[in-house]
Amino acid sequence: MKNSLQVAGGVVGAVAGFIATLLILELVGFGNRADPITSGILALLVLAPLGAIAGLVLGTALATRLRGGENTGTLLRNSLKALAVVVALCIAAGTSYYVYAVTTATPWLNPNAANPLLVFEVRLPAGAALPNSAREMAIELQTDINRMPGEPRFNQFRSDGDRPVIAGDVELAFRTAHRQLEIKVKDQPDRLYLIGLSAKAPHASELGPWRANGDGSEIRYRAKWPGRD
Repeated sequence: MKNSLQVAGGVVGAVAGFIATLLILELVGFGNRADPITSGILALLVLAPLGAIAGLVLGTALATRLRGGENTGTLLRNSLKALAVVVALCIAAGTSYYVYAVTTATPWLNPNAANPLLVFEVRLPAGAALPNSAREMAIELQTDINRMPGEPRFNQFRSDGDRPVIAGDVELAFRTAHRQLEIKVKDQPDRLYLIGLSAKAPHASELGPWRANGDGSEIRYRAKWPGRD
């Protein structure tokens, strides 16, 4: 492209103008100390972009002079092309950061939507009693980021031979591979179960296999995502 140097000069000038404007504002002590947020927004979203536009035009003009004034388009046309490149780069950078923030930087499992659930069943040792109400038990999901209370599903409580089975669910709010489920039942020892889901906790349509616990109980579980069965 004949005017690639002018466009590149405009892009470099825009970046330099943006940064230089912020530095100058900092050096002259721009802003209202009583309202630093408004001053910061004005500097970042109004004054610095104006400086970027000035730098863009200046960079385009300097690049044109370096080419000896060759007929590769007017200053306005080349400046507009450089501006289009700057806008495209800003959009690409913003999109990349959003994808990074959603998938890696922020720990939310399902941003801007309902949380998936950890659905579980615990098969207690033979002879253990089933709790009759929520006051007789407590369920808590523990992670390296948060703790979340769970809900027992009494309509799914049952007996498997001589072994009682309790069921429940708890929200999976964060992306982490460090999860454990604590279940307390009145007049029984507290029980702690390691949850072997990956950090992203993919949806599963069925409960997994029974996993033995050190106290003789067993647990099985799955991640259930909203809108999926």
